[in-house]
Amino acid sequence: MNNPYHLLDSRKICESGVFQLREDLVEGPGQKRFTFSVAEVKSGSSTLPVTADGFVYLIREYKYAIARVSVEAASGAMEEGESPLAAAQRELHEELGLVARRWVELGPVDPFTTQLISPNYQFLAFELEEVRKDPDEAEVIERVKVKLEEAVRMVMDNEITHALSCTLILKAQRWLQKQGTPA
Repeated sequence: MNNPYHLLDSRKICESGVFQLREDLVEGPGQKRFTFSVAEVKSGSSTLPVTADGFVYLIREYKYAIARVSVEAASGAMEEGESPLAAAQRELHEELGLVARRWVELGPVDPFTTQLISPNYQFLAFELEEVRKDPDEAEVIERVKVKLEEAVRMVMDNEITHALSCTLILKAQRWLQKQGTPA
């Protein structure tokens, strides 16, 4: 399908750190004019580390924006010039105190396609080794280790609601089933 919109004007409304908001005036179907508000957030990576015996590591952290604790996969924004894999490796080390010798890319996810540009690249990490955690100074993170089946149950029972983590956990389950091995 071709793009049915022709950009007439675009103006930046706000820019702050990793976030930018703009308003686009377009001409669309039937030569009618529409205004779209578009938020852009830095791209990021999410990682689900998987042990040989089928456990996964998640984080539990109080999230200021939603004013509650959230259980999630290790995730974070990509730094300038950083590849998705390098960001995933960095976040795994910083947030969970783990490094991995084997990585599997599960592809990107667009968290909210109507008004948000913020692709998230998703990875599985295997052959794990514990190292010292190095979280950002604003992060207070607890490491959670559960069987993958328990993480899936947590997604389905709304105990994990972080959309990118839900997608990654369900994709991981499917990928591992196709491989026929826990890791």
